[in-house]
Amino acid sequence: MNTLANRSTNPLFGPNKMKLGVFGPNLSYGCAITLAEGTFKTDWQSCRTVGLLADAAGLEALVPVARWKGFGGSTNFNGSSFESYSWAAGLAAITSYTAVLATCHVSTIHPVMAAKQITTIDHISGGRFALNVVCGGGGFAAEAPMFGFDKQEHDLAYEYADEWLDVMCRLWTADEPFDYEGGFFKLRSLYQEPKPVQRPYPGIMNAGGSTVGQRFAAKHSDMAFVRLSKGEVKEQVDQFRRVAREEFGREIQVWGNAYVVCRPTEKEARDYLHYYVVEKGDWEAAQNVTRGMGGVQGLSPEAFEDLKFQLIAGWGGYPLVGTAEQITSELKRLSSLGIDGCLLNWVNYEAELRQWNEEVMPLLEQAGLRRPFKHTSQAA
Repeated sequence: MNTLANRSTNPLFGPNKMKLGVFGPNLSYGCAITLAEGTFKTDWQSCRTVGLLADAAGLEALVPVARWKGFGGSTNFNGSSFESYSWAAGLAAITSYTAVLATCHVSTIHPVMAAKQITTIDHISGGRFALNVVCGGGGFAAEAPMFGFDKQEHDLAYEYADEWLDVMCRLWTADEPFDYEGGFFKLRSLYQEPKPVQRPYPGIMNAGGSTVGQRFAAKHSDMAFVRLSKGEVKEQVDQFRRVAREEFGREIQVWGNAYVVCRPTEKEARDYLHYYVVEKGDWEAAQNVTRGMGGVQGLSPEAFEDLKFQLIAGWGGYPLVGTAEQITSELKRLSSLGIDGCLLNWVNYEAELRQWNEEVMPLLEQAGLRRPFKHTSQAA
């Protein structure tokens, strides 16, 4: 959908070979389903601190999770959360480099309202906003009745999202009022001023996992996600880029997400991973998370237990577990397979993000994955 245009204000379109973001710093426990000490708390000071730490280090993105109720268990995982548009606006006002995103279940908000909110945050940030579009997502089936409807059927949800984005993009670019006649939206006299700072409009992020979802991401998104694994990354990356290029004439970035456990030795890292997952993990909440996921019924008992382990460790992300040098080596390998960016999460966001900035970022620069960064304003 988006083409190359004036997005020089947004670091998501910058030159670093391995772009980085923080995932989930807007809700309780972040991405780790554990009772271990130091998990993320839903208060503005915590959000502010993590946002400023990411900004000071030159990370490209702050990506929230859209959540309306928790997953139960002893943690009621993600049961406390900040609404992502408001959260993004607040962080946009106090940061100066990092892109701030909102994560939006498209069925929960009208596209005319969303277009205006996004434009407002794009102006607050000086052109550093992007939107993470969610068409359904794990857990939303239990939340949809809060909005007065049931979760949409899978393919229909993507058809709806296609129109939803089309309405917004036309609002961001149209010079004259227009009517819109679609299968889901019949709207009259549409128009918006001001237009976004970024032209033609802010970037789009999407994590479609199914065949339909991947095609949607290839058509619409600037940053598309693949599930990182040891053996299939290059094939997934090549497939995404081929569909985007051949069917839609577009070039896209391909991202993954990962949980980080960085310690002085690999043994210490793996011991801590065992501690917060096996000893302190909320396995009941992880079981509840799986109920909103498709495709788990066919898993073997061993694979199902491994899935719950990875969910507890960091929302099913890729394990970056070991020393700073090992983590750098693994990110370099992922980059060589075509991965452009990675969203990161930790158990203790503040302490471990400080460690990341001090120990890992210099190694990533030395490895040629990132350029040296000098921040121009006061950080946390």
